[in-house]
Amino acid sequence: MVIDFLLTGAGGQIGTYLERLLKQSGMPYVSFTHHQLDITDSIQLKALIAKFKPKCVINAAAYTAVDAAESDPTSAYAVNVLAVVNLARIVESIGATLIHISTDYVFDGAKVGPYYEVDHPNPLSAYGQSKLRAEMVIAENCSRYLVLRTSWVFSERGVNFVKSMLKLSLERDVICVVNDQLGGPTYANDIATTLMTMAKQTLNPEFDEWGIFHFSGFPYVNWYEFATQIFESALNQGVLEKVPRLSPISSTQYSSKVNRPANSCLDCSKIRTTFGIYPSDWKLALSNLSGYLPNS
Repeated sequence: MVIDFLLTGAGGQIGTYLERLLKQSGMPYVSFTHHQLDITDSIQLKALIAKFKPKCVINAAAYTAVDAAESDPTSAYAVNVLAVVNLARIVESIGATLIHISTDYVFDGAKVGPYYEVDHPNPLSAYGQSKLRAEMVIAENCSRYLVLRTSWVFSERGVNFVKSMLKLSLERDVICVVNDQLGGPTYANDIATTLMTMAKQTLNPEFDEWGIFHFSGFPYVNWYEFATQIFESALNQGVLEKVPRLSPISSTQYSSKVNRPANSCLDCSKIRTTFGIYPSDWKLALSNLSGYLPNS
């Protein structure tokens, strides 16, 4: 059996939308949630790829709990690095393409202005270190690969900033939000759409634009500004009858075991030039906030 695409992590924020887009495309594919496929199991991974012989493997499986990674770096490394080494080697052995999702956390945030793909990475956290190492092992083991770095992912699924803000609004009258970290909020469905565009291009035998690409939402904002927009949209839509007061605080005032980059802005000009993909407007993804509420 030969198929176009094999998707891992199909139950995650991005993977859920990818699964939907793959189904709509009508192209032959298989997908696996983390319950169906443990990507740290190299024997199972190799058997499935040998069985289906995909032309392109899209890896949406990852250890994304940033805080937990700091206290349990071994688990993060197992999923984000060791599993990716095996995956990269297996994909290369059948002459297929590997598409992998990475993060703004590979940078330290010290730069003034958006980060380009060629800028020097310097992760501040165990999570960021594991994702950077994954990028490196893919480059070392794959001749046909695309790595998509993105930032501040949110959607109606999983754990993310938008859902957390709306949940907290039902519990608190005042919410403290960091105002000195800048980045581009990115809707998971927009990331999935971008990955599908890239994946389809790799099926063209003439395609030869391998490497790392940046994609994020626009405009860039800090977390406080993002929260302000979330609650403004919630009020306008009647999703919330009242909103909490937002109190801006600095990163040093925010209790966290993880150092996060002050600047997470990703320059997206390379992906625009290569694939014709433009940064997405994250405000559009806030147009139906009822889907982000708890128990919705």
